[in-house]
Amino acid sequence: MSRLVRWLTGRNALRRPVDRIEGAVLVALSIALLVALAMAGVLGTHAYQSQRAASASLYPTVAVLIQAGPFYGNVTHIGQAEARWRDRWGGKRSGVLTTVSAPGILGAAAGARIPVLLDRSGQPVAPPGSRVAMVLNALVKGAAAAGGAGVALLICYVLCRLALDRRRLAAWESAWSLTGPRWTTRR
Repeated sequence: MSRLVRWLTGRNALRRPVDRIEGAVLVALSIALLVALAMAGVLGTHAYQSQRAASASLYPTVAVLIQAGPFYGNVTHIGQAEARWRDRWGGKRSGVLTTVSAPGILGAAAGARIPVLLDRSGQPVAPPGSRVAMVLNALVKGAAAAGGAGVALLICYVLCRLALDRRRLAAWESAWSLTGPRWTTRR
């Protein structure tokens, strides 16, 4: 750390102002990366907590199929069946269950009792993922945010470096145009 401070602030006849600017840009981008990593952790934690809260607000109940569930060889196709159930306040409801909201309806006979989860409005919703899936989802969101911030900061550094290199090259060419004729006898 002390070496970095000396590099940024120390006096050196060979160090140009452009070099100091590059050092300051590196420090600023490093700080921005640390902030982005902290924010990615916050984002991942928030994603996990919101998924847990959403799954905790679901109400488990049992639906009775009015008609037989679908028989599909292809489970990627969304099937549906009419059913009735009681909401969290004891009211009777009826509607359509899909294989997304109630996977147990596949191949079920009419009158079968199928467990379902209801949202706050009393409508069936898809079952949430497991705790491991929630953690993995939160980790992926946090990693994607950190990776995106890292790429953006890297692009910023490359663009700054290109601008500073142009400036260095222009200064070098200017100095060489003064010094070069004294070093060579060619005209």
